[in-house]
Amino acid sequence: MGTEQTDIVVEITCGRRGLDVDFDRLRRLGRSICSRFAFERATINIAIVGDEEIKKVNADFLDTPEPTDVISFDLSEETGTKSFEVIINAEEAARQATQRGHSTEAELALYITHGLLHNLGFDDADETSGEKMHSTEDEILQQAGFGIIYGK
Repeated sequence: MGTEQTDIVVEITCGRRGLDVDFDRLRRLGRSICSRFAFERATINIAIVGDEEIKKVNADFLDTPEPTDVISFDLSEETGTKSFEVIINAEEAARQATQRGHSTEAELALYITHGLLHNLGFDDADETSGEKMHSTEDEILQQAGFGIIYGK
């Protein structure tokens, strides 16, 4: 995809042992989402955590002291480089993947996509915007080789 991807940095920190995930594939997903929305310079930090860690973040930043699937922050400044923080819950991903019949990696890919789309202005607060967001998620995930995950 040319030189624009060289300026899109995706860092993944995984605090979960035994997770069978292709981190390079998840990095490529993050880069492709930024490229899709014409961001030539971006830094994406993805933290893969468990229930307790995300529960603390949820309580500290959103006043909701319970686990969730994904929390994302847009830390961008006026420099032109986007900076995103995406915190995803591997324990929730494993539970959902088992229930929905796909891999934990695919569920984590959904969470990354969902978090980044929120940072890019998508919303799922009402039915109309939610449908647009979730169909965009599945389109991105299908193009990345994960298949349709949300609309499954």
